[in-house]
This record gives sequence, structure tokens and C-alpha cells, in this order.
Amino acid sequence: MADPSSYRPKPGQIPDSPGVYRFRDEHRRVIYVGKAKSLRQRLANYFQDLANLHPRTRTMVTTAASVEWTVVSTEVEALQLEYSWIKEYDPRFNVKYRDDKSYPHLAVTMNEEFPRVQVMRGAKKKGVRYFGPYGHAWAIRDTVDLLLRVFPVRTCSAGVFKNASRTGRPCLLGYIGKCSAPCVGRVSPEEHRELAEEFCDFMAGRTGTYIRRQEQQMADAAEEMEYERAARLRDNIEALKKAMEKSAVVLADATDADLMAVAEDELEAAVQIFHVRGGRVRGQRGWVTDKVEAVTTGDLVEHALQQLYGEETGDSVPREVLVPALPEPVEPVQEWLTARRGSNVSLRIPQRGDKKALMETVQRNALQALALHKTRRASDLTTRSRALEEIAEALDLDSAPLRIECYDISHLQGDDVVASMVVFEDGLQRKGEYRRFQIKGFAGQDDVRSMHEVITRRFKRYLVEKERTGEWTDGETDGEDAAADASESLAPGIPPVQTADSGTSFAGTAGAGTDAPGIAGTGTDVSGTAGSASGGGLPAGALSEDDGRPKRFAYPPQLVVVDGGRPQVAAAQRALDELGIDDIAVCGLAKRLEEVWLPGEDDPVVLPRTSEGLYLLQRVRDEAHRFAITYQRAKRAKRFRSGPLDDVPGLGESRRQALIKHFGSVKKLRSATIDQICEVPGVGRKTAETIVIALAQAAPAAPAVNTATGEIMEDDEDAAPGTTAGPAEEPVTAGASDERRGQET
Repeated sequence: MADPSSYRPKPGQIPDSPGVYRFRDEHRRVIYVGKAKSLRQRLANYFQDLANLHPRTRTMVTTAASVEWTVVSTEVEALQLEYSWIKEYDPRFNVKYRDDKSYPHLAVTMNEEFPRVQVMRGAKKKGVRYFGPYGHAWAIRDTVDLLLRVFPVRTCSAGVFKNASRTGRPCLLGYIGKCSAPCVGRVSPEEHRELAEEFCDFMAGRTGTYIRRQEQQMADAAEEMEYERAARLRDNIEALKKAMEKSAVVLADATDADLMAVAEDELEAAVQIFHVRGGRVRGQRGWVTDKVEAVTTGDLVEHALQQLYGEETGDSVPREVLVPALPEPVEPVQEWLTARRGSNVSLRIPQRGDKKALMETVQRNALQALALHKTRRASDLTTRSRALEEIAEALDLDSAPLRIECYDISHLQGDDVVASMVVFEDGLQRKGEYRRFQIKGFAGQDDVRSMHEVITRRFKRYLVEKERTGEWTDGETDGEDAAADASESLAPGIPPVQTADSGTSFAGTAGAGTDAPGIAGTGTDVSGTAGSASGGGLPAGALSEDDGRPKRFAYPPQLVVVDGGRPQVAAAQRALDELGIDDIAVCGLAKRLEEVWLPGEDDPVVLPRTSEGLYLLQRVRDEAHRFAITYQRAKRAKRFRSGPLDDVPGLGESRRQALIKHFGSVKKLRSATIDQICEVPGVGRKTAETIVIALAQAAPAAPAVNTATGEIMEDDEDAAPGTTAGPAEEPVTAGASDERRGQET
């Protein structure tokens, strides 16, 4: 635990201007990002008597080892930079809202020639119009099913669309009138796009126009005694009205607004948002967060607005945002929202009328969401805490292993040998820090030797990171790895960090770290520290600013778990001993009896079958196995799909396909002359000579045998590599597949 006074900036170092600051821990990882109208006043609050600080703030400043700041021109710029850094660094002490689920949207792919209506989740794509989010995917499908009677837009996948175009027959929806069948030319691309535009207009709330138009067409058809057509139009009108009833009118003046409510206690907060378009609730979503810093309701609202609109532009940001409390100050946030939309945005608290009543409904939803989350998490937290305590007790550790890394080796009879590293923190997966390895030190099947190589490579990188950041300066390091890590560039769009006393600087740092030299030849330091510091170890010309994110192997675990028994555990421990690391525990989990093996022990530790600790170790081990075998299968499939052209230097995918298209097969290409190969567009004489040499050196593959009929398939090279009709497999004898599958580890 660090003393904040050890890295407190000297008087006068911090500028009295708007800016963004970040605290780093001893591993140089950014743990907190904040903004301030006056950096000097705000940072001074963190370095007062610890007894006067909020408990969470006190934990943060004692965890930190240095502080940096970046000066900006306005508070709006500070808000934008703060959002960018929180998104980039994922600081542990910042408020981070967690979606309680991945909300589905109704999406219309206007970026395609024939727009498609579908359910989409995840990140938004350019050129796609989104409506929602919705609470359930079935709600979207019900609405779309009703609207397709009136707006028969394509809903099929690209594969189905191409197949229908090839056969000249539409799918079932085309026959029953719920698709205009552009795949077979019933409508032109322009007519189909117009249908998609009308669908989007209706979903955006402009419903009256279409209902009145349908009613007029129905009346005209009845007047002309076209009763069947009039009946269809009547059904269409009923479908539109039924779709509208699914989102009742809540604001009579056809308002476009987002309403946000917050329910909070001392430890957690829940946010609920209703998206109102055209006076109707078109979507709803919710977030939950741990209050890891001392925040007010206005601060929670500000963070939620950043997450909600940080990636949105145009009409995705409504004209009006109603909140339970205003951020302080409110002007920069309102200016930022206005810039995102491109026109004025009103950010206010509803005081009376329908908007106040709807806000109360949103608030009730937030309270229920918080209560439900606490009920679920109470059990989950208790279980995870008990599991970590049981592991610590069984392995005789000083404290609970908050970070666990697990390693597994995977191969198929010694081919494509790979390894995986998975990370669990506080008993939960940390997928962003998973890593994969290819075994490079030797060829063949040797799990023990492979485990030794992987552990050595992982922790050698850890020692390099420690030396680079000044935490550890003795011992040997891998120069290549250090140079590779040191060459990482600054994140784009982020101002450089400079020393606090370097004259006309834009930013400064304070802490007990290392002074990294500036970019060679510039004559200016772009990074530094104030306080007690030692000379840096980066080579001249390397970018010196650490980007603050968790590096590939910079954060050490408290426990290393290997998938295997005594030999694998001994190999892992030997690798750590050779590197001089003695503060990381090692254990192995054997598959057959689920025994826990420790280094140097003749007998395993047997945990009860009902133990939460054993269950957590099994989850970690199984996740490492899944991650390793997925990578191994991908490598094997890629190798099976590869052909002799893949090894030709300088020959990319486009020219490989052009060669196969021109000659029809690799077999015919092998018999072609250099002049004939030069006839292929984009292939010069030098490349043609290289192709001829490579194909001459590559022995032709043995003919494949159809195991069902015994027929020899002589022309198996006629297809282009990677275009097989089914999954690639090794040629094995009948009945051998189960045996081979059992040897895949």
C-alpha cells in the first residue's frame, strides 16, 4: 500500500486549468481517470489527510503509485478525453456500467443493395439503421411479422438470397406475400429500397401517413368493387394498428426523448433508460455498476450519458434527455450532446405532467432492477469468495488468489502443438487477457517440455515488463521482447504526456517511477515523472509513454494452474525457479480423479467433490482446455485447407484465386509454362518463375479414396484450396475417427 505523499506533485507543478488526470498503480496500469475544471484544485483534494477521504477514494490513492495530467482547452474537450481514456484503459476504480444483458435491436441494412430487416446484437455497424433496443428478440420478430404484410422487405440471409437467385424460385415468404422477392426480380432494387425506407419511417414513429394512405386505398378499392383487394388493405391496416399497440402512447406531443432514472445504495447503482420516439416507448435498457469511487447521482448520470451516447451521432441522440439529477457543471455535458447530435439537445429534470409521471415509471424499473441484481449477486459473491478461500486454505497460500492463470497444451498426435493461457480475476473470467502460444522450441509430442516452454516465455515477458517500468532491475531479460514492447505507439488522438517541470508542457506526471527518455532527435521529453526517480532503461528512439492498459504479460498472478499432474506441475515450477520467481504459487489439476498436485509433493491434495474451490479450479481448467483446443482445431483446419500455392512467397489470396480461375486446377497450373502463367492478370515473369519452382518442389498429393465406394478420386487438386464442400479431415481408415478424436488434447 503506497503512501500518497510519496508521489504527491510539488507545489506549483499542477496547472490551474481544465484537464484530465489519471492515477497509475505500481505496475503502471491506469486505475482511475477523472476530469476537472481546475486540475490544481481537484488533485489537491486527493492528497489531504487520508482520514478525511471517502473510503473508496482512500483505497484508490493508496493503491496508486503515480499521477499524471493532460491539459485541454475547454471542459467539453476534457469530457471527450475522459470518455476516450475510460473506454481505452478500463480503469478499475472508475464507474463502469455493466449491461445486465445484450439488448437486441431491429436493424435495417441500408448499406446493402437489397436492404434486409433482421435482429442484431452487439456493436453498431455503419450504414445500418437501428430501432430499439428491445427487451426480447421475440418482441422484434412479432412486430416485423405484422409489418411485412404492408412492407414486404427482404428478411432472408445472404446465402438464402443467393440460392433463390440461382434457382429462380423465391422462399416461402415470397409465395405468401410477406416478401417482395427481389431475389427473382419481382421488384427492382430501387422499388425494394423504397419499401425499406417506408419501413424505417414507420418504425421511426411516422405512422399516421401510412395508415391514412392505406385507408384511402381501401376506400378506393371498395368503390371500384375490388372487394378482395379492399379486404387485404383492411387486414394491412389492422396489422399496422396492432403493431402500434405494442408500444402505447406515453407522451401526447409525439416527443422524441430518452428518460433516465437511477436507483442507488452505498455500494451499487442501477440505471434504467426508456427510449421514447414519436411519443411511444420504442426501447428500454438497463445497467448496473459498483460504486468504486465517491460519486453523486449527477456523476452517475454523467457516466451513463457518456456510455449511452459516446458512439452515437445524428438522430440517435434525441432532442431531449430527461434525467433525475443534472451533472455538475451541466453546460459541458449539454454542449457535448449537442455536438454529437448536430443540433440543440435539452438536458433537464422533468417537473410536472406526463414526463414527470413517465419518469416515475422509469424510476420504479430502476429500483426493481437494483433489487433483482442484489438478490442474484449476494449468492454469487458469497460463492466466489468461499471458493477462493477454500483454494487458499487447501494450497496453504497467504491470501486468496484474486488472479489465477491456467495453462493447457493441445495437439493432435504431436501436430500443431499449441498452448493456452486463461485468466480469472475474483473468480470471474477476464477474457481480454487470454493468450495463445505456438510451441516453437521443438517438434513432436511432449506435454511436459511444452509446458516448461510456455511458462518460461510468459514469465520472461513479465520480468521484461517489470524491468522496463522500473519495478525490477536485476536479472536477465529478453532483448528482443523488450524492444518489441518498447516500440508500441501512443494511442491515437491522445496528447503526449510531458514532465511537470519541462517548460511549456501539455501534461505532467508525479510519482516514484522511472524517467523514460524522449523520442531520439527531438530534444524534448515526451514523458517523465516528478519526485524520486531513477534513470530509465528504454533504448533511444523508443516511444516512452506507457499507455496504461494491462500489457500482454505485465500483471502477475497469485496462482498458476496447469492442466495435468505431477510432471506438468514440476515443469512449471522448474521454469519459475530458473527465472528466479519465488512469489507465485503453482498447482495442477489432473483430469481423471480431479486431484490437485503441488510441486515437490508425493501425494495430491484431494478436495471434497462438493467443494466450491474444486468447482472453481475445474471451471478454470475447462476454460483453458476449451481455449486451447479451439485454437488447435483452427490451426489444423487452416493447414488442411492450404495448398502448394500458399507457400509461394509474394503470392496473395487475390492472385492465387486468379491463377486457379484461369487454369481450373493446381494440377493444370503445375503443367503450365512460365509464359502461360504470365498471361494471368497481375502475374509478372519473376512471380511466374517463383510459382514454377515452388510447384516443382512440392510433391503432388496422393490420390484421395472415397471410403464409401473405394473409388480413387484422381483429380483432387482441381478445386481451389479452401473451397472444399465439407470440413477438412485427415484421410483415416474407417472406424478410426473416434480413436483420433480421443487423441486430440
